Amino acid sequence: MKFSSFLRIHWAALRALLVLTVVTGLAYPLFVWLLAQIPGLHDKAEGSMLAVNGRPVGSRLIGQLFTDSDGTPLPQYFQSRPSAAGHGYDPLSSGASNLGPENIVDTPGKPSLLTQVCTRSIAVGRLEGVDGSRPFCTGGGVGAVLSVIGPRDARGNVVAPTRVVSVNEPCASTSTPFLASYERVRVECAKDGPHSHEDYSIGQIVPIRGAAPADPVVPADAVTASGSGLDPDISPAYADLQVARVARARRVSPEQISKLVAQHRNGRTLGFFGEPTVNVLQLNLQLDHWYPLTGAAPADHG
Repeated sequence: MKFSSFLRIHWAALRALLVLTVVTGLAYPLFVWLLAQIPGLHDKAEGSMLAVNGRPVGSRLIGQLFTDSDGTPLPQYFQSRPSAAGHGYDPLSSGASNLGPENIVDTPGKPSLLTQVCTRSIAVGRLEGVDGSRPFCTGGGVGAVLSVIGPRDARGNVVAPTRVVSVNEPCASTSTPFLASYERVRVECAKDGPHSHEDYSIGQIVPIRGAAPADPVVPADAVTASGSGLDPDISPAYADLQVARVARARRVSPEQISKLVAQHRNGRTLGFFGEPTVNVLQLNLQLDHWYPLTGAAPADHG
């Protein structure tokens, strides 16, 4: 290649680099920044932050926990849905558990999705003073799942069980499985501990529905995390479930708290996208404003 051609090609490349740097590195960011200063967009561009007495307390777009240092829910606040982002609502660890509906058998140190849902449902039921039972969960709050061992037919179904094990109930925690017998075979608790070499996957894994109501009192968003782990909203059903507890903690009537919840209920986007929601942080900030925990007589928020 001639030296003149070499210079011409590299000079063209340099000019293209300078032009693209100005357009994409200076002009475009400046345009976006100016656009963000337009009234009505500036707050969103700054992260939709919410402040109390001039101090930022969170974003209306990112959920947060309302618990004490031990992780115990604070009774005076509405609780968010579970989060799989880090230790809960960590924007730097946004993500889901990636566990699906077929994840029903616990492994050492890692409870299945079913057991997580069952455990959360029992905990929410105790916190709110309601029935936390749900289908396919034991009374102890783990997945009601059996490993049925025995000869199988051509389709893989056990036809004559010889042994049945409650796989999510280790003997270390219980000596009485949730079910006494299955097809006239006594149900055993699972062997647990470092010296246990039982392989229950050789059996047919059978979830047991149980006698829980088909429509549990504890709603689904109270026991499952969102895909991002940062969802700031809960369903109106979950908000309504928490009204009585919050009213007791704030020493006001449930009707007053329900009225506040109704005022913070958001409808479907554009009238048909998604489901109605309640923003937890905004609702809790209004609780502190109208019904502070000072012992003073609260004002009725109409």
